[in-house]
Amino acid sequence: MSYEETVQYLFNSTPVFEHVGAQAYKEGLSNTHLLDKHFGHPHTQFKTIHVAGTNGKGSCSHTLAAILQQEGYRVGLYTSPHLVDFRERIRINGEMISEQYVIDFVAQERSFFEPLHPSFFELTTALAFKYFAEQQVDIAIIEVGLGGRLDCTNIITPLLSIITNISLDHTQFLGDTLAKIAYEKAGIIKENVPVVVGETVPETRPVFEATAKEKSAPIEFAEDIPFFSAHTTASTKGIAYSDTPFGTIIGELMGDYQVKNANTVLHACVKLIQLGIIKEEQSIVKGFANVTATTGLMGRWQQLADHPLTVCDTGHNLGGWQYLSKQIKSAAKGETHIVFGMVDDKDLDAVLALLPQNAHFYWTQPSSHRAFPVEKVAEEALAIGLKGTQYPTVLAAYEAAKAAASPDDFIFIGGSSYVVSDLLSAHTRTD
Repeated sequence: MSYEETVQYLFNSTPVFEHVGAQAYKEGLSNTHLLDKHFGHPHTQFKTIHVAGTNGKGSCSHTLAAILQQEGYRVGLYTSPHLVDFRERIRINGEMISEQYVIDFVAQERSFFEPLHPSFFELTTALAFKYFAEQQVDIAIIEVGLGGRLDCTNIITPLLSIITNISLDHTQFLGDTLAKIAYEKAGIIKENVPVVVGETVPETRPVFEATAKEKSAPIEFAEDIPFFSAHTTASTKGIAYSDTPFGTIIGELMGDYQVKNANTVLHACVKLIQLGIIKEEQSIVKGFANVTATTGLMGRWQQLADHPLTVCDTGHNLGGWQYLSKQIKSAAKGETHIVFGMVDDKDLDAVLALLPQNAHFYWTQPSSHRAFPVEKVAEEALAIGLKGTQYPTVLAAYEAAKAAASPDDFIFIGGSSYVVSDLLSAHTRTD
């Protein structure tokens, strides 16, 4: 099979959460343990950092990878979902896993894994761990897929666990209260392994404290000790973090939500210094300043054009949109144009309520099978006074927004990771 055929095989022969939602969710780690045993327990052959949370996992994971690369390590990075190419999920020092490795893995191992009927994520995790071990990474940043306790990444015993924050998302799997979701995320806390928690609310903090006590895991709440004062800096197109333990840091990643992520990452860095992993403070400064070029991160308040200012962002749930809605309002100088779609396991009405009333809307639907039909998005929006035009694809909606916008206007594209995926995929084809 070619690479394209191999990826289609993976998508079509295994349940893929991005495509079918709940049907792809497999509770328990039995398949994970069978795959891990078959490949010789590869996850034991390199050091790891485990990152869970509702929002911010990707940004924190990529920033830490950039810092550790600056330190000189060979760094594995396992994240999800991808935006343009499946191989974005599995990287070493920013380089995606090769197409040939993916082809060979499926060709050589399908006779073993097909009878197991693994989920797409179970199989992809096994592929990542095998690849990292064979490529002899020094350390890997492993992002949790869903939850934590029963996530198939949770066979690792990391040097450090990180939980960014908790908000109501994936409630059909993780529970319908913040405390229940926190319990699932806290499942990554291991015996005697330090844990950094970025943000809490009154319902979640006791859950983390109890789990950490039970596991004798030293716990630190980053929000208790803000490490800086922050302000945007137009001259460097970044966020300046002043008075950190490492001096002034310019964070390349834009987006108001990155301020909380940065505090979490800096607390993690202090732990990694204590563990002897980070030895040079300049690695932290350089890592923050060069995340996208170093790791390949996309879709986090990513600027696509200057005139009109055009930004896409993968924020896709209520927690993320509580930051995005404020930043959209502050970013606009002229008129605001919003290309918007969502998928059906998110709280559409709650997010729509955060959109600015005076924007021009271009309702659409991403190519995911789980997308809310554009007609439903438009109908729900109209019910709260948001008027817009419907477009069958993200690209069509974006082209309409570009045609309508003046040079001083602001265009935002988002609502779902899959909206951003469709947009960036189209950009890749036309570049």
